[in-house]
Amino acid sequence: MSYQEEQDFTNERVDPKLWKRLYAYAWRNKRIFLMTIACLLFVALVDALYPLLANYAVDHFIVPGVSKGVGLFLLLYVALAFSQGFGTLGFITRCGRMEMTISYDIRQDGFLKLQNQSFSFYDKTAVGYLMARMISDVSRLSEMVAWSMVDLLWSSCYALLCLIIMLIKNWKLALLVLLVVPPLAVVALFLERAILKYQREARKHNSRITGAFNEGIMGAMTTKTLVYEEENTREFKEITQSMRKASIKAALINAVFFPLVISLGAVGTSLALYLGGQGVLAPDHAFIGPISAGTLVAFVTYAASLFDPIQQIASIFADFQSAQASAERVISLIDAPIEVVDSPEVVAKYGSIIEPKRENWEPITGAIRFENVSFSYKPEEPVLTNFDLDIQAGQTIALVGETGAGKSTIVNLVCRFYEPTAGTIYIDGKDYRTRSQLWLQSSLGYVLQSPHLFSGTIADNIRYGRPDATMEEVRHAARLVHAEPFILEQSKGYDTEVGEGGIRLSTGQKQLICFARVILADPRIFVLDEATSSIDTETEQLIQEAITTVLKGRTSLVVAHRLSTIRNADRILVIRGGRIEESGTHEELLALGGYYHDLYEHQFREERLKTAMKDIGIE
Repeated sequence: MSYQEEQDFTNERVDPKLWKRLYAYAWRNKRIFLMTIACLLFVALVDALYPLLANYAVDHFIVPGVSKGVGLFLLLYVALAFSQGFGTLGFITRCGRMEMTISYDIRQDGFLKLQNQSFSFYDKTAVGYLMARMISDVSRLSEMVAWSMVDLLWSSCYALLCLIIMLIKNWKLALLVLLVVPPLAVVALFLERAILKYQREARKHNSRITGAFNEGIMGAMTTKTLVYEEENTREFKEITQSMRKASIKAALINAVFFPLVISLGAVGTSLALYLGGQGVLAPDHAFIGPISAGTLVAFVTYAASLFDPIQQIASIFADFQSAQASAERVISLIDAPIEVVDSPEVVAKYGSIIEPKRENWEPITGAIRFENVSFSYKPEEPVLTNFDLDIQAGQTIALVGETGAGKSTIVNLVCRFYEPTAGTIYIDGKDYRTRSQLWLQSSLGYVLQSPHLFSGTIADNIRYGRPDATMEEVRHAARLVHAEPFILEQSKGYDTEVGEGGIRLSTGQKQLICFARVILADPRIFVLDEATSSIDTETEQLIQEAITTVLKGRTSLVVAHRLSTIRNADRILVIRGGRIEESGTHEELLALGGYYHDLYEHQFREERLKTAMKDIGIE
């Protein structure tokens, strides 16, 4: 696949350090966390007292056949039942709040990381891959951290209390019952690795399924026009079948695991009943010794109850194994390295992307200089080598050349979406790494070949360029790019909803809105990356008129496919193989008779042919 695949995690067992990171989210709200634990401990204590009440009732009421004191006993029993109910209500409500808070905090941290991520991260990471992590994985983890913590604490405390009481009542019988615990541990350790392996595999396929859904929806029109439904269905079936197989294998192992736990628990209970019964029937039993009928009832109850929390702990352990893959995926996203970062000194002075210190920002005039700049996306495949370029403030520089020549790389380096692997880029005579990313990018206006609009109205999308802009300023920006005529033709004018991704508008209309948005931001540096190549000739002419007006006095880099759009550029650079092969004005390059001349002549003939065909009615 062309996007980043699921990482191959190497942990073969549940990683305590990983879960410690996740439980730190629960600790952020200490009050809820501590109150939940207090409620849990109280409920576990009350649960452990019930068999003692049964012990007392058998020995003091049933065996002697008396009823004196039954009323007070029932009152105590009812009080315990009510206190247990209130304790249970307390931890359930607090766990629900904790689950939602954990989910909120993890998603906030994840979204903040994505906001700070470098452009290169999104080049190699699919949207579906990120969506699977931040939606399904986070939901699963927040539930695990909140509720599994509750179950684990209650089960551990209750099992410990049962064990202590059993040892106090009859330590010999208690140790016999505990003989089944070592086989239980062996079973758990044996099955742990297999469960974790298949759960990781299932989560990996789940991420691919989410990505397939995303691509299928976003590319629905392409699928229809290429009649690719059958192939898409086949590929999707293969992915879902792979996930189903992995999930079934994990479920089968779990299905073997829990009956074994239940069976071993039944063996322990049977031992308690058989040996304890001998102690009741034969008070002079050599090993067990004398025990009362009430003690036997309590002991059997504790023995049976002891394996309930052990079974629950085993279930939680299996859940941790299955959720380990989700935990690894989410933490790896939160910990993902950011390739382009500001130094601590820069952040201290200029602020971060989220918390800028705009009062310290120097104004930008727009002078740009490349000095011995080298860059490569892969170490063995350099795109630029010792590249030099000097752009004066206010100049319009056009970049032309073959696909892959390095044109977009140059503008992306100017925008600091990437940084040079060697050499230096200067903005206004200063190494741009000594300033914050936001300082530079707040003064950039970038228009892409494929326009993107957000859900909302036309006015909202233009206002993204400057959120505090007035409606009159929004209209003025639209007029500058000749977008207002088509906007006023819409049913609600500027309040017309554009739909997801601007689906209700044509490509040319979306591009005009993108231009208006950039113009509203009033940037000092414009970057137009083949911004007119996907629109019709009439719209291109409108945009070209707007560009001529708006770019005056601003530094502009124009990556052009149609050479007719760059004839008025101050300088045209022909980029081939990551270096400048030709440089000059439109007239100078034509007179040179080189690559630019041949390319222009070729396009000129194509345009004349199209015009002639249109004149005779052939589109």
